Amino acid sequence: MDTKVSHAAAELKRLGTLSCTGDEARAFLHAQLTSDISGLEPDRARYAGWCSAKGRLLATFLVVPFARGFLLQVSRDLAPAVAKRLSMFVLRARVKVADASADWVQFGLWGPGAAERLAALGMPVPAGDLAVAVTADAVVVRIAQQRFLLMATAALRERAPGNCDDDAWALEEIRAGRPLVVQATQDLFVPQMVNLERLGAVDFKKGCYPGQEIVARTQYRGVLKRRMVRARIAASAAPGNDLYAADLPGQASGTVVNAAPAPEGGTELLAVVQISSLESASPIHLGTVDGPQLELLPLSTAA
Repeated sequence: MDTKVSHAAAELKRLGTLSCTGDEARAFLHAQLTSDISGLEPDRARYAGWCSAKGRLLATFLVVPFARGFLLQVSRDLAPAVAKRLSMFVLRARVKVADASADWVQFGLWGPGAAERLAALGMPVPAGDLAVAVTADAVVVRIAQQRFLLMATAALRERAPGNCDDDAWALEEIRAGRPLVVQATQDLFVPQMVNLERLGAVDFKKGCYPGQEIVARTQYRGVLKRRMVRARIAASAAPGNDLYAADLPGQASGTVVNAAPAPEGGTELLAVVQISSLESASPIHLGTVDGPQLELLPLSTAA
């Protein structure tokens, strides 16, 4: 963050946007995603996952209501393929799913002066975590107390300049314990492996959705063998990188979920790791059993 200003801002180029519009958009998303979308208020956003029939995450979303339906924040490298695949389930429903990444620019604003910066841009400031405020050409979501997401039409790009790159926002997300499924990690994790249920992104009372039986079995039969951790490492890392531990010779003990450069050097990351490796306190290494060692850090699990 620039120390001369009281907030940081970045255009979130690694994030894309899907639009889901039409009279049956709400019912369609409710039947596809892990969260309760049927009861989602128009002034609230919600985290959700979209799973394969085997219960593995094909995408993670922030579902945001807007005037014509819903905007779904998703990893930019997944947006075209996920929009196409999700559209295959529309059938005769009065719904249209599209990759709207070119139509909606995303900015992250955070720090003590973030709310004031939004107000200076003529934007409403929503109150409460995941609260949503909508204008004619923008949607604002309060992600946390001093963190905001601005989704705006492309015409507003010049009005919301950033003062840092989106690595800084990615680091904020990692420190908040919020995973983002990307192309390199698609179809690898059930929702509980990346703590989606702890973030309020899985509703175990709703009806069926793709992979629901496996997600429920994982929750109620105690068969989860891997969990997400936050760590720091004195090396670069990327989503999809394998992790190794001595208690599991000859096989990977985990996978990097998300990673971002740390201000003091090295990388902070989220990773899914074998619970057995964590319980045995076996050192976890990047790339090989002799690779750079991870330093485990506290992980936020608040919904």
